[in-house]
Amino acid sequence: MPKQKTHSGAKKRMRITGSGKVMRERVNKRHLAEHKSSRRKRRLSVDQVMTGGDAAKARKLLGKA
Repeated sequence: MPKQKTHSGAKKRMRITGSGKVMRERVNKRHLAEHKSSRRKRRLSVDQVMTGGDAAKARKLLGKA
């Protein structure tokens, strides 16, 4: 049986921590940043933990099911 392949798009967007949490970047940081406040941009820089079914789906795409 062939090996399971990791989803290339998923591995560029998410990561799994040592404790097993699935982390993702927050949205609205990429462009049109000039009118956003520094406080907002700083807050958006922090990675967020994925929860529930989204995390389970992401884990499967990353080959960690």
